[in-house]
This record gives sequence, C-alpha cells and structure tokens, in this order.
Amino acid sequence: MKCQSVLFAIFLPFVLPATTVAKVSPWTEVRSPHFTVLTNGSDADGRHAAHEFEQMRYVFASRPENLRLESGAPLTILVARDEATAKYLEPGIWKGKGAKPAGWFKHGWEKQYAMIRLDTQATGVNSYAVVYHEYTHTILHMNAHWLPTWLDEGMAEFYGYTRFQGPKILLGAPTDRQINRERPMIPLRTLLAITQSSPYYHDEDKVNQFYFESWALVHYLTFGPGMGNGDKLNQFLRELQTGTDQEQAFRRVFGSLDEVEKGLDESTRLFAVTAAIVPDESHVDEKTFTVRKLTVAETEAELAGYHLWGHDLASARPLVKQALTDDPKLGLAHEENGFLLFADGEDGAAAEEFSQAYALDPSLYLSPFAKTMLSPIATSTVPADEEAFHAALLQVISLDRQFAPAYIQLARLAIRQNDLASALALSRKAEELEPWRAGYHLLTGQILLRMGKATQAAQYAEFVAKHWSGPDRNEAVELWNAIPATQRPAGVPLVEQFTLPDIKRAEGTIQSTACGGKDQPWTMVIRSDGPSLTFHVKGRFEFGFSDTLWYGEDHFSTCRHLDGLRAIVRYHPVANANYIGDAVEVEVRDDLLPTDNTAGKATVAIKP
Repeated sequence: MKCQSVLFAIFLPFVLPATTVAKVSPWTEVRSPHFTVLTNGSDADGRHAAHEFEQMRYVFASRPENLRLESGAPLTILVARDEATAKYLEPGIWKGKGAKPAGWFKHGWEKQYAMIRLDTQATGVNSYAVVYHEYTHTILHMNAHWLPTWLDEGMAEFYGYTRFQGPKILLGAPTDRQINRERPMIPLRTLLAITQSSPYYHDEDKVNQFYFESWALVHYLTFGPGMGNGDKLNQFLRELQTGTDQEQAFRRVFGSLDEVEKGLDESTRLFAVTAAIVPDESHVDEKTFTVRKLTVAETEAELAGYHLWGHDLASARPLVKQALTDDPKLGLAHEENGFLLFADGEDGAAAEEFSQAYALDPSLYLSPFAKTMLSPIATSTVPADEEAFHAALLQVISLDRQFAPAYIQLARLAIRQNDLASALALSRKAEELEPWRAGYHLLTGQILLRMGKATQAAQYAEFVAKHWSGPDRNEAVELWNAIPATQRPAGVPLVEQFTLPDIKRAEGTIQSTACGGKDQPWTMVIRSDGPSLTFHVKGRFEFGFSDTLWYGEDHFSTCRHLDGLRAIVRYHPVANANYIGDAVEVEVRDDLLPTDNTAGKATVAIKP
C-alpha cells in the first residue's frame, strides 16, 4: 500500500525506553553496476544476490517499452545469513504470530530496502519471491500513472517468481500461493473492480485467492491463445495510461469478458504451466563487483538506516548513537541523527546535523534538501532568499536528478513568483519521475488552472478522483470544485469520499497537535472563521496528507510539523466544554503560498 495522500490507520505513538546496542560485527558491502548489497554472510553470498538483482533488472530493461529503471529512492539489499539476523532487522514481525517471512521489502519516498534470508534457501524456500514481487511494484509505479489493483498485483506476482538458471531466465513460473481448487473462481467482472479497500485485498480467507487469480489472469493474457506472448497485454497497459476506461480497454484488446473468463478458467485447470525461457544477455560479471568490509561504525549506520526508513525509530536510535561514538566524522550517521532529531521536533539541532553530514559527505543529497526545507528561505518572499532557495534546490538535483521532491519545491517556488510556465515544466518533471503520486498530478492541475487552462485542469482532477480514493480523491474534488462548472466535463458530479456516515466536517488551519501519554488522547486544535476548535482521538483514526508535503511519508508524524497547514476533520460531536468532538478522519493539505503578483501578470487564484 502506498502511504501518501491515502487513507491509512495511525496508532498513537508511545515512547520506548532507551536501549543499548549489542556489539555489531562489520558487514560486507558489494556494489554491482546498479545495486548495493550488504551482508553478514560471505562475499560470495553478497555477489550472488547482487548478480540476481542485476538479472532481474535486465528482465525489465529488455522489455520493449523502454521502462525507467532508476528511482529517486535507491534500493539497498540486506542479505541476512540466518534467522537471528532477520529477527534483529525485523523485531516487530517476530513478536507476532504466524510464519516468518523469508524476504522483506520496505518501500520509501527517499530510500528503499530489501531483506533476504540465506538460511531459508537451503530448505527450498524462495526468499527472493516476495522481494522481486515488491521490486516489480517499484518498476511499475515509476512508469504508470495508475493500474487497476488486479493488474498491479498480478504483474508483481508474475515477475516475482522469475527464476534464473545459468544463462537462462525462466519467466512466468507458477506462484507458490496455495488455494482451494474446490472454491469457485472470483468472477472476472468482480476481479477487475477490486481495489485496495476491498475485502479481497485484506480478508485472510480471500487474499490468496485474489493474488492467485490476478497472477493467473496476467499469465493467461501473456501466454494464452492469441495473446501474442504479451503483445496484447502491453497494448492494454498503454491504453490505460491514456485514461481509457478499464473495462472498455479490456473488451477492445482482449474481447468479451465471458470469453476471457472461460479461457482463464480452462487454463487454471491445467497441470502444466507455460513459461518463457529468455536468454540472459545482461552481460554482468560478478568478478567486476566491488567488495569491501565496512567499518563497525559504517555497519551500525547502515543498519540504523534500515530501521529509520522502516519507521522503527526505537531500533535506529542506539545504532546511530553508537555509530557517532565509533566515528564522529561519519556523514551518514549525522544525517540519520538529523532525521531522528527532526522526529523529536528539535528542528534547529536537526538542521545542524544535516549541515555537518553534508560537509563530511557531499554525496548525501537528503541532508542539504532537509536543511534547506527547514530554513527560513523555504517560505520567504524576499528576492534574495528566493534566489538562495532556488540555488539550494538545484544543488540537490545535481546530486540526484531522480529526486522528485526537489522538483516539486522548485515548482511551488515558481508558482509563488508567478512564473507559471516554469512551474508547469517542473511539476510535469516530478510527475514523470513519480507518476504514481496523485498529489503531483493535482499540483499540475492547480498550475493549469492558474494559467487559465481550466478544461485541462479539470481533466487532471477527474483522472485522480476516478482512480484514487480517500484523501487523494477528496483533494481532487477540491480542485474540481474550484473550476467553473462550464469548463468541467459533463457527467456525474464528483463528491468527497469518507468512510463513516453521520459525522460532521470542520476545516481550518492547524494551531497545534499533541500526542499524549498512554492514558491521554491525541489532540488537534484548528482555527477556522470562528473560535478555535479542539478535537480528541483515543486509539485508532484515519489520517491522510498531500503528496507535496516536503518530508513525505518517510518522516511524517501526527504529532509534529503540522502547525500552519490546513486540516479537514470529520468527527463525532460530543457534549464537552473542553473539546468539540472525537476525530475519526483527518486530512492535511499542503496549500500553495500566495502568488507574488508583482513578479508577473495576475492569474486565476484558487483555494487548493
């Protein structure tokens, strides 16, 4: 699940007691042309993992669509030699019940991590399948504006079981998911309509059936009779990206749903599964990979990063502290400490750490970005400050040209300066880099509206509203409503979406938030046109936020850094003198700063 302007559950935070870090032995780093592997196994283990990932990347590089393969969130692969290491990396999973994973993947806006266990491979367990499944999602989401859930998961499952056999690659191997063959298949019309909020996506009794049938459908649409070994599936993918209705595109490319359903049913009853054998022409030689033993401090910092970008701050803190003790001049450890301080609300100290991190290691582009966004120049309208802000963001982009958040902030600056042509180009660049982010499309729509191109803006709003849910959809509806009705496409009106009936809605600027202790509620105070309104939450509630919020999902907290943002709160009213209601859904919007109309011609103004 993507955790951006998507409705997701937040649990009230709690503070863990300080812990000391166990003695860490140095890990080995292996670098191939496109991947970094860290392992506490042998050099050969690290080389093998890097080689397989290079082969997997080649599978996508060899596709005819000329896919983007490099993300602004680089992937680091941790190869754990045994269960004890995996438990150390994922302590939360081992506290729960059920089978423990042979592999794990952490999607992030800034960094991504994969974890593979070596010990499970000896037992015949495919520890790469879950990781390749998620890696496929990364590739798909870098190249598609939107995919129906069955196709997103079906393709990830299809490629997740790719096997490498010497000079050959086996594509389309069967999934390991076990299903009850006595149970009827999910009707095709139902399968096409399933979303991430559907019980089929979450219900333990149904989820395996959904994943299996999604894999089977992708497999059939690739290798089935008349499918051209995937040519028709590629055509279907292209039509979806133009905004064509899914069912309409499906019928035009594959034929009637009844005929496809019949063929799918017959194919799933076969005892043999068709697969493609692709020659491995990646020409990757393990002997060219660089291998070095990390220092103890580097190892501590790398493991801390795995925890930090996995939102396990309690495990990251002692590792960062120890890394700084062992090597006070390690830039990565200072950067991680900066994000820990930011999470604690100590922004001044965090900025100092980011400054020191970049001084020690000029390759750390996240440090100058975070430092810049924490500085007064990020919101200043003084021309000299705006020039410094612009230069600082360009420096970040020079370090990583794939880093979309920097383009977003440059676009927002250009909007403020009323340079809408530059703003549009920058926003579209961010869309190109991260097409899966609804908020990036909406920023482009807002710019188009300010340029007087309301009809085009409406197309962006409608596309997001029809393909995303929760806060993403509601933010799109807000843009839609700002467009004159005469310049919007005719049809069914777009309306906000919320999960619970019989609730009230309030809107205003956030004055404060407070995450109480164990027996105290989470509190938010907002100011609207009238007096301040206070809301409480005890336990679980739903929270969404705009994709353009600079610190994004990787460092988002319901407790800090929300003051001054606009909030939309849906709540149950209560009869209490201290607060107005119990919040059940909160959406935070990252509104644009006012346009400096002295910089150019005034344009259409909207309340985003």
